Amino acid sequence: MFDFLKKGLKKTLENIAQIKSGHKKITKDLLEEILLEADVSYEIVEEIIYYLPPSNEVRKEDLRRVMKTYFLYDQKELSHSKPFVELILGVNGAGKTTSIAKLAYLYKQQNQKIILGACDTFRAGAIEQLKLWAQKLDIEIVASSQGHDPSAVAFDTISKAKAKDFDRVIIDTAGRLQNQKNLALELEKIIRICDKAFSGAPHRKILVLDGTQGNAGILQAKAFNEFVKLDGVIITKLDGTAKGGGLFSIARELELPILYIGVGESMQDLYEFDIDKYLDTLLDPIYN
Repeated sequence: MFDFLKKGLKKTLENIAQIKSGHKKITKDLLEEILLEADVSYEIVEEIIYYLPPSNEVRKEDLRRVMKTYFLYDQKELSHSKPFVELILGVNGAGKTTSIAKLAYLYKQQNQKIILGACDTFRAGAIEQLKLWAQKLDIEIVASSQGHDPSAVAFDTISKAKAKDFDRVIIDTAGRLQNQKNLALELEKIIRICDKAFSGAPHRKILVLDGTQGNAGILQAKAFNEFVKLDGVIITKLDGTAKGGGLFSIARELELPILYIGVGESMQDLYEFDIDKYLDTLLDPIYN
């Protein structure tokens, strides 16, 4: 997990090490420069410094304690329903389809039986891409043609999962329609129909966010959170950014768990997010 985080946060850690170079003590001014460079928002940087002890020198244990408070929130207790239905949301280009494949691979490694629902019927390429992943992973998929009612696909997927004793249902959704109102209405309908197919579904609604966007991704997240009550986020493409500190803003603004982080294209490149390991990885180049 540490190696994975170091790989994913490589550019962020390199920037931190460069700024820290030559400094033996971490002062509040130096810390401010380091955190801003890592794309921790100015407001959060000021908060962190405010809640540190009055001494100008910043001790590692004090900084870690303050940083961790941004990730302390109530997590939804997961349903033990079978099948467990997850709705995956996100804008096109965020890595949503790849994240679905990685999630399916993760569940398959746990010997769970998975089915995919290709409910992004707005974009023909999304259906074909998900079909290719299903074929590669040797898992089942329910798909139709472009323009078909996505709610019907969701209903058919869950119905098949119930009939054939699947453990997991992962449902893809459209990332963009003509306008936000259309997207909101479509997502609301899919959620309603999921519950009709299986009471309580979807059991978890996950937003996929592009890690290269840093704080800009928060606006997307807030928009989706207004459409549907999100249960958590997946952060992608962290290997391509120096904005690893953007996770603080996501956690603070949304008050949602960061469930997974991903780097690279291989199936193994998705890990459950561990706040302690994340903080240790960020703090190591500051204090070593």
